[in-house]
Amino acid sequence: MGKLSGIRVVDLTQFLPGPMMTVMMADQGAEVIKVEPAHGDPAREQAPFDTYGDAEHSVWFANLNRGKSSVVLDLKSDGGKAALRELIASADVFVEGFRPGVMARLGFDYAAVKAIRPDIVYCSISAFGQEGALAHHPAHDMAVQALAGFLAVNDGPDGAPVVPGAPSADLAAGLTALSAVLMALVGRERTGEGAYIDCAMFDSLLPWCAHTAGSAIAGGESPVSARQRSLGGAGFYQVYRTSDGKHVVLGGREIKFARNLLTAMGREDLIPHAEREAGEQGELIAFLQATFATKTRDEWVQWFADKDVAFSPVLDFREALNEPHVAERGLWVESAGGGRHIAPAIRFAGEEWHPGAVPELGERDG
Repeated sequence: MGKLSGIRVVDLTQFLPGPMMTVMMADQGAEVIKVEPAHGDPAREQAPFDTYGDAEHSVWFANLNRGKSSVVLDLKSDGGKAALRELIASADVFVEGFRPGVMARLGFDYAAVKAIRPDIVYCSISAFGQEGALAHHPAHDMAVQALAGFLAVNDGPDGAPVVPGAPSADLAAGLTALSAVLMALVGRERTGEGAYIDCAMFDSLLPWCAHTAGSAIAGGESPVSARQRSLGGAGFYQVYRTSDGKHVVLGGREIKFARNLLTAMGREDLIPHAEREAGEQGELIAFLQATFATKTRDEWVQWFADKDVAFSPVLDFREALNEPHVAERGLWVESAGGGRHIAPAIRFAGEEWHPGAVPELGERDG
């Protein structure tokens, strides 16, 4: 029995933000009914594939849709609409990720769904929200990051933006939607009333800049990475290349770490440089660049083993998943029928977690 056992979710989302949100609910025992078109969620076709149970599934799809059931409905047909209305009648949560206006045209906007289930918690996830000049503008994650200012500081030493390694706008929306839905469910327990949630990827991501974009938030100039402590302007929050062409990072700006490392390296004279403003630490960064280039990445890992410094090697995903820490925390899990999952970050003490089965397309009858 998970924390959300007894909660029924009707999930009309595809790809990433919505499925990420609802899989976190399924992982905690919610009954999530995934409503798919005849061709299924496009994520089903995204390589690579692995064997989960008796079938091959996309690793992406499996990790974001385990523990759900799947029903195929044509929402443009009378039969499909009737079947969806029947599911809504017993649902606690309704989640959709279509462009604004689509659900109204199909006859399942908030007013229509509330008429069927008055205390429903209804969540719409979109790029820019249900209203406003950008509401109908098509966009996936990177376009949202670009318009929100984040891509401008996702730049290399030459100042040119690069493709981000994490779909932060998608993930921010999934987490925000989950939080909002859970808040609404808690509120419903007290008031008996449901809620409508307009969750935008743009709105969800924007607050994540509070620690780096303070000058812009205050009405001034935009931050520049080379002059920001968290974005590349500080020696102790920086990426360094090693002699074997790999990389390591220093990831803690506290002066105690600078003292510990620079003392061990015999350069106490540079400790005051670590206290300078970001963008004014060029001599310190140059020294660290030259020093890290003298050993391989793994040699530095050994050297730092007894040093109290926020240091890490830069690992690829294969190396990261093979790290003992991942095994110790039980974060990479093989399902009973084969196929691997990344374990949910939310797990409760005293409760065992096992990945739910990956749903076959249309396995559920209505």
